[in-house]
Amino acid sequence: MRIWGVTGTNGKTTTTWILAHFLGGGHVTTVEVDTGTRKFSTGYTTPPLPVLKSIFAEMERNGLRDCAMEVSSHAIHQRRFGDTVFAGCAFTNLTEDHLDYHKTMEAYFDAKLGLFRHLAATNPGAPAAICTDTPSGKAMFEAVRPLDVRAVACGVEADAESPVLAAIRSSCPLAGRYNEQNVLLAAALARAGGVPESRILAEIPHLTPRWGRLERVATKSAAEVFVDFAHTDDALANVLSTVKEFTRGKLWAVFGAGGDRDPVKRPKMGAAAARFADELVVTSDNPRSEDPEKIIAAIMDGVPPTASAKVEPDRRAAIRWALSHARTGDVVVICGKGHETTQEVKGVKHPFDDRVEAAAYEP
Repeated sequence: MRIWGVTGTNGKTTTTWILAHFLGGGHVTTVEVDTGTRKFSTGYTTPPLPVLKSIFAEMERNGLRDCAMEVSSHAIHQRRFGDTVFAGCAFTNLTEDHLDYHKTMEAYFDAKLGLFRHLAATNPGAPAAICTDTPSGKAMFEAVRPLDVRAVACGVEADAESPVLAAIRSSCPLAGRYNEQNVLLAAALARAGGVPESRILAEIPHLTPRWGRLERVATKSAAEVFVDFAHTDDALANVLSTVKEFTRGKLWAVFGAGGDRDPVKRPKMGAAAARFADELVVTSDNPRSEDPEKIIAAIMDGVPPTASAKVEPDRRAAIRWALSHARTGDVVVICGKGHETTQEVKGVKHPFDDRVEAAAYEP
């Protein structure tokens, strides 16, 4: 069985799922593991090696020939995948995140590069697909090129004339430039794995949003409502700029920032949301051991004084406030938690699902 690794800051889960879809294989993601006969969560983006090996063994018993898996920077730095030999690897992008662990962007970049060093050492000549639409992608491509791998540049720029990009734009249910990049990256590795382009083109119309990745939620609000996992400034900018394109009225962003995580990104998240959303509702998002109001204050440091912003630390109340004040033609995007079903406060994980909360709204 072939193992395919996907790393990067944003887009790993979606790209991994799409790649598994193209390959007809199993997947290991932050949200779920699919072994072909059952689906479950490990609680990790990349599980520890003993868990991984049991997953691979189950997939093989089920007759799967391929497994696409997310590989987090923590997993690379800790060598959590051990002696796993990858058939090929992909890189989505690199934006500020996890600096509580890696300390610097240089160390964070080097951790991601470590996956390709491992690929070159264990499977020389294997494909390494890099999305080169961003400066970090271009830098990664140049860093990977000297290694003993087959570096493949892909993305909206590199694939501007490709039939795959044309198919994405004409028939793919996944919206936004960032999803174009995710599909193109998955397609590049799938082609390297021997999947005919005709099959890739046939599958593109069936890539529907899921797992809280710009997932539409049916509510009693007058507005359209989406839930998204965006929890960095870059991810917020990507999803909100995408939704802005089809919003007829006001664009609302309900979001916060996680506690006990990189605090530097908090004001940047506030600035990014204010750049695209007309109405901000700043709230809690897994405050963990920190004071939610201090996290919110850091976010608000990046929000211009002229922006229309409501502060509501209670996430349930914040969601309901946005849904009750949004009007017909408006779009509300509830950001940060996506697929998550708990809210962590002072070491306790309380049941909380943005999709459930939005659906339960009563005017």
